[in-house]
This record gives sequence, structure tokens and C-alpha cells, in this order.
Amino acid sequence: MKRPILIHPDPRLKKVAAPVADLSDELRELADDMLETMYDAPGIGLAAPQIGMGHRLIVLDCVKEEGETPRPLIMFNPEVIAKSDKTSVYEEGCLSIPEQYAEVTRPAEVEVRWIDRDGKEQTQTFDHLWATCVQHEIDHLDGKLFIDYLTPMRRQMITRKMQKLKRERARD
Repeated sequence: MKRPILIHPDPRLKKVAAPVADLSDELRELADDMLETMYDAPGIGLAAPQIGMGHRLIVLDCVKEEGETPRPLIMFNPEVIAKSDKTSVYEEGCLSIPEQYAEVTRPAEVEVRWIDRDGKEQTQTFDHLWATCVQHEIDHLDGKLFIDYLTPMRRQMITRKMQKLKRERARD
């Protein structure tokens, strides 16, 4: 089931998400809904706070090439356990900040530990777009948005655009 995506500014996007203590069927269903919502948007990542849920849960799939097999990942309680000194710059966007993009510098490679859909602990190293995406989504779990990496003026400008967008959507 597709879920509505919160648009910045929304106080729920700034809250720190709570760790998932026990994997339930409801949480697995939520993860499936998040994947459906992400693919429909379309996006390459989505965090539970973006749909108003306060769980440490993210989904991502950075396979974008036509005809390539999707590689959806569901991560409960993801955490970066190691990061490279080398950085990379990607133009980031966010489903909660539609049509706004900015270059963000992050570690080029990260090692992440998480619990998968079956309750098994996983660890994997990510690089390129996958590294950027997983860091972006984990930031959401900590109440941080990609615009928080920008200058205050640029952040204010984007926030005003989002406030205007929310007013327009409320009128429709």
C-alpha cells in the first residue's frame, strides 16, 4: 500500500527515530509499503520518518538503469560502523523536498550494519551512489535532512519554496 510522503517543513522529519526492538509482521508490511511508495514516487531511498513513522527503518534501491534487476534493500536499525576518509560529492534530492537538489559532500565509502527483513544481522560496504543514498536515509532517522548540509541562506530559500508548495497542495 502506498503511503503519503511528508513534505518539509514537518516537525516529524526532525525527530530522531526509535530503534526497532522486535521485528513484527506489521513492521515487515510497513517496509513493503515503503518500497512500493519509494518506487512509485519515484525515488531510490525512503526512511520511515518520511511517511510519519518513528521507526529506525529505511529502504533503498539505487539500480536505475532500464532493464537492470532491481536490488531492493530493507534495513532495520541501520548504522554506519566505518567510513572512508575519501569523500565524494553527489547532487542529492529528497522525496520530502520535491524538485530541490544540491551538491552534498559525504564519505565516499561506508560500512553499514543492519537487521534485514528476516531478523538477520547484515554488514555491507557501500560506495558510489549506494553510499550516498544509505547515508542520506540514515540521516533521516536522526532528524537530519540533506539541506542541513547547505548554507543557512540556501536552506531558508528551499524551506520557503516547500512552504509555498504545501500551501498550493492544500488548496488543490
